[in-house]
Amino acid sequence: MIERPTLIIMAKAPRVGVGKQRLARDIGKTEAWRINRGLHAATLRAARDARWRTLLCVTPDRAVSEVISVWPPSVARVAQGGGDLGVRLARAMAGRRTVAVVGTDCPEISVALIAVAFAALKRAPFALGPAHDGGFWLLAARSGDRAARAMTDVRWSTQHAAADVYANLGAEVAILPTLRDIDTGADLRAVQRSARRLSRGV
Repeated sequence: MIERPTLIIMAKAPRVGVGKQRLARDIGKTEAWRINRGLHAATLRAARDARWRTLLCVTPDRAVSEVISVWPPSVARVAQGGGDLGVRLARAMAGRRTVAVVGTDCPEISVALIAVAFAALKRAPFALGPAHDGGFWLLAARSGDRAARAMTDVRWSTQHAAADVYANLGAEVAILPTLRDIDTGADLRAVQRSARRLSRGV
């Protein structure tokens, strides 16, 4: 029997005043919390599909057992553990085959795009979805161990993160569409403008 791919969502428990600090500075803590919860819900809607197994990799570690309304109890949770983002991503991906990892910042993520990412692994060992800010919204790999080794010496939370990971992978990488994360008020306004244009058919 062929094992299903695994989709890992790296998620910080959405709480008022915790996470989304740059967004909170622009629009206030309560509104940032509301937007953050909406992003979590949208990500989980896109992430759940019979073609792959979805796993929440959460922080803080105690959130594994907490009741969080936007995290369905039917989705298994594991703790991210300590370390910087690179260490935590490496830990999440290591030992897995046909695996992808996403965050909870990208409102444009969809079931179709995730399916495209897994399909891309048939022609390349890795697939990378760049974000407008220089990060990435998805990384997929045939070998989680190989992907884990690419998580070192990356300038996380900068415009160089995706480029550093791309260079570290050292193999053919299928490049997916560039999407926009929401980390600041400017990001939020850009996404809202785009949504209005789409609703008008522009």
